[in-house]
Amino acid sequence: MRSAPVIVWFRNDFRLRDHPALTAAIASGSPVIPLYILDDETPGPWAPGGASRWWLAKSLDAFGDDISARGGRLILRRGNIHRELPRLVEETGAKAIYFTRSYEPWAVALEGQLKLHFDEMGVAFKRYSGRLIREPENVRTGANSAYQVFTPFWRAFIKDLKLHSASAAPDRINSPSHLPKSDDLRDWELLPVKPDWSHGLDETWQPGESGARARLTKFTKHLAAYKEDRDRLDRDGTSRLSPHLAFGEISPTTCWRAAADAAKGKGAADQSIETFMRELAWREFSYSLLVEFPKLPEKPLRSEFAEFPWREEPAHLKAWQRGKTGYPIVDAGMRELWATGYMHNRARMIAASFLIKHLLIPWTKGEAWFWDTLVDGDLANNSASWQWVAGCGADAAPYFRIFNPILQGEKFDPSGEYVRKWVPELAGLPAKTIYAPWTASAEELAQSGVVLGKSYPRPIVDHSRARGRALAAYEEIKTSSKGEKHS
Repeated sequence: MRSAPVIVWFRNDFRLRDHPALTAAIASGSPVIPLYILDDETPGPWAPGGASRWWLAKSLDAFGDDISARGGRLILRRGNIHRELPRLVEETGAKAIYFTRSYEPWAVALEGQLKLHFDEMGVAFKRYSGRLIREPENVRTGANSAYQVFTPFWRAFIKDLKLHSASAAPDRINSPSHLPKSDDLRDWELLPVKPDWSHGLDETWQPGESGARARLTKFTKHLAAYKEDRDRLDRDGTSRLSPHLAFGEISPTTCWRAAADAAKGKGAADQSIETFMRELAWREFSYSLLVEFPKLPEKPLRSEFAEFPWREEPAHLKAWQRGKTGYPIVDAGMRELWATGYMHNRARMIAASFLIKHLLIPWTKGEAWFWDTLVDGDLANNSASWQWVAGCGADAAPYFRIFNPILQGEKFDPSGEYVRKWVPELAGLPAKTIYAPWTASAEELAQSGVVLGKSYPRPIVDHSRARGRALAAYEEIKTSSKGEKHS
């Protein structure tokens, strides 16, 4: 008589390699039921956005094929996890559920509630690591709190770092004799139809574990140039692994090992390798903050920013979202985002700074837009990074550090290649005026076919005035904060 099956409940961990929960389930010797539940109710406002749903559809399709190739079947269910997971246990007679730990506030609460429920049912509810290299509680200050400055976090993170042994993908996944019913992925209608805005995403990405590993292999071949190229908008110098990490198609430990292997015998490339490792650690830093401060996605860590004089400017927000601010480097980033579901990290910082500091629009508005349009939507990274740019979070950039979008373009896209690609109506302008087309001569504009205010918008705000307004707003909350302390 075969033993009761084990359910492996997948969430954002769609891979077979280096998957502790799956490895443990197979090692148990019991039949395995791989399961994914699409729950748009429990996460509240943090259910997957439009671009993430596109990636989810593609990733689940690839993951299902990988499981089928090993004799298993990915079971798909849609509904509230509180209902669907116990229902599947009853249908299958499963005596254990194995899963990878999550850190989002709603997911933490869910895991606690489910454990109480399944303990009462006599069903083992076993949680494993897998989304991070080190668990947040293992990288703490002497006062047993989360680090709020990255550099000491980094030192603590790498101290005595021991990577777990990575498991290979299983050769076979043994299924029970009777599998439960599964939804058809197509019935979930995760892909956009009317309109179908996903053509650029299809051309840019290969979701799935094989796509993730191919991307890592390609990146490590050019890792030596990472430190120099990562900020250049006109070069393919970043890893572009973020969506694969967000959906768990590859583990951060695998990425760390690949970088460490690349370091062997490289010498001159060590700085680039450490820079990449620090980026992986920044992701871990963001997760530690989210665990410590569950309100990170909604509230500023620095309490004085709760009184910041934000402006409600729907027209300005819409211009920013559509890439029509009149500042080409900002618009290029926003259009890249819309076309591909991704934006170069330097462009993210420029665009975010512009929204917050030039337009004085709340950082949460930008956070929500990125959540809906990024294929690498990650609650910890998105929240911590927006707060960092806003100057109200952990290890935050000073609020008075205001990017000049013209100088940022000149420095990080010196030939104008990035702008020409994403703002093609300006392609004919020379590099010296492409970041500030309003400074071009009438002859240059005519030769380039640019009509300011028609073919390309004039700036929606003046940089100098916007900078002054932002600094005044910062002084306002600074003064207010001092007053409160002395009252």
